[in-house]
Amino acid sequence: MTRFGPLTAALLLTLLVSSARADEVTDQLDAARKAYDTGELRGAIQALSFATARIQEKINDQLLKLLPEPLPGWQADAAQSEAGGIAAMVAGTIISRAYRREDGAEVELRLMADSPMMAMMAMMMQTPFLMQASKEMRVYTNRGYQGMIQHTDGSDVWEISLMVGNRVVVQAKGSQIPDQKAAEDYLNALDLTAVQRALTN
Repeated sequence: MTRFGPLTAALLLTLLVSSARADEVTDQLDAARKAYDTGELRGAIQALSFATARIQEKINDQLLKLLPEPLPGWQADAAQSEAGGIAAMVAGTIISRAYRREDGAEVELRLMADSPMMAMMAMMMQTPFLMQASKEMRVYTNRGYQGMIQHTDGSDVWEISLMVGNRVVVQAKGSQIPDQKAAEDYLNALDLTAVQRALTN
């Protein structure tokens, strides 16, 4: 059963009072308020749970808009989200989008926030001598953000990772590409300031 802290409950009830237009969310908030006022506490929790889920879906839709449209000559799959629910508890918030070119080249952009692996990745990317110990990794920076490039000699796979603030990792992984350029082009198409703001607020 979902439990809400006083602040969360107050916020949801405030949204109910201040909302000027009814929709799925405000209808459920209204139902939660009525149930609470009449002492039907389980019914209030169920209505709040539904409203919270719908609000999370709206947040996810906004997050997906952070991923750029395909660059000229490329096509893209629909953006995917693993934000919220059990997935977020295990792996944090993850949104991604895959891009493809007719010659077989592929690039996947992935934005990750609050991942349990964040501390390990941050230590690696912020400690250059750890990367220098591997022939497959090298230091990389983009617009002032620290990161790394992973590539094996002879491979057509290139992966660029960046730490954006303290809670977000941005990755661009390209395959069937001769160098890092295609992955870097998609990385450069991201508004990193907007990414950091959206995923840490």
